[in-house]
Amino acid sequence: MANIVVVGTQWGDEGKGKVVDLLTAGVEFVVRFQGGNNAGHTLEVDDRQFIFHIIPSGILYEDKKCLIGNGLVVDPGVLLEEMEGLEKSGITVGPDRLSLSEKAHMIMPYHKALDLAREAAKGKDKIGTTGRGIGPCYEDKVTRTGVRAIDLTEPDVLEAKIRTNLKEKNFLLEKFLGVSPLEAQPILDHYLAMGQTLAPFITDVSVELDQAVKAGKAILFEGAQGTHLDIDHGTYPFVTSSNPVAGAACAGSGIGPKQIHHVVGIVKAYTTRVGAGPFMTELEDETGNFIQEKGKEFGATTGRRRRCGWLDLVVVGDSVRLNGLDSMAITKLDVLSGLETLKICVAYEIDGQMVHQRPASLGKTALCKPVYKEMPGWKEDITAARKKSDLPAAALDYLSVIEEITGIPASIISVGPGRNDTIVVKTPGS
Repeated sequence: MANIVVVGTQWGDEGKGKVVDLLTAGVEFVVRFQGGNNAGHTLEVDDRQFIFHIIPSGILYEDKKCLIGNGLVVDPGVLLEEMEGLEKSGITVGPDRLSLSEKAHMIMPYHKALDLAREAAKGKDKIGTTGRGIGPCYEDKVTRTGVRAIDLTEPDVLEAKIRTNLKEKNFLLEKFLGVSPLEAQPILDHYLAMGQTLAPFITDVSVELDQAVKAGKAILFEGAQGTHLDIDHGTYPFVTSSNPVAGAACAGSGIGPKQIHHVVGIVKAYTTRVGAGPFMTELEDETGNFIQEKGKEFGATTGRRRRCGWLDLVVVGDSVRLNGLDSMAITKLDVLSGLETLKICVAYEIDGQMVHQRPASLGKTALCKPVYKEMPGWKEDITAARKKSDLPAAALDYLSVIEEITGIPASIISVGPGRNDTIVVKTPGS
């Protein structure tokens, strides 16, 4: 069976959770490979809503094993809360169903304190971080001072790292950012206690995946955020602190690239983003409000209102290249029902020249004007559609333009929030 990577092609919030949930039925393992609890997947199953921040959404299937890869930064308190919430919903979460990579880095209280204080100090120039300590934790990973999951099981190592790190962090917090310093002992005691609870789940995820591959098991890799929030390839500096692109599935879980067989890019039928940063097709009018309200565009993690705009195929086209997409899953097509006219951005114009890639320079990006292809909309309710032929002609034309310009076929079309509100054109990887 095929091993599949699911990635977002825009700025996150494309509906990856639902697609992952759908594809999970055909695999044995589901792996999250990057990011932290600054992202959320929302699923509606049997009239119940589930929001996941760290645990892969495949946990809703009793016969699947979920793994949290080494590419994540994990707040152990949030992870334990999520596990407890699932238990209260009747979903058992034991070591037989969930593994945490011993190499995943832990978000510490000083990471969150630095995140919040830095963002507050930037004032109007703030990035729009969630304040959950993601960036500072990745900083410590890169500077080789981070706390890893395995350290939670080794008290002496954990204590040494916390006390050493606090010397620098408290200096920054107190002397540079003007906020209160933190004490080492309460942090140590709390993290050792959480470590005792998490110890049965901590393992070598890379070895577990290798065994699965050798046994012929199918694996699904899910990323957080979207390609254009990638630290290397996104709208820097308005990005996340990790790599949401498909290539990171290997580094973030400990598996070789030859074991990836299909990459699915999630494309929302329009474009949204949360927080600051360039957004060439943003709609600050009644149409934007219509999309925002009908699409219930609020962040699953922050609750912040998402900025909404027309579908930007320059953005999606960059993602096709960066991820090596094999197919697309187009989501929230139903939200566009009722709009008389639709627009798709097919290029940018800069000083009279047409470009089909997003510039790296924010200065040049600010000069970009979207070039639109205008199309008629449809009024029909499409949530009951279960095959492409059920869709109105205008919706089929809209999908055809996306496929033609990107050169990538749509394998899945989502026409509503529910698990069954889906058209499967072709199962990815089949």
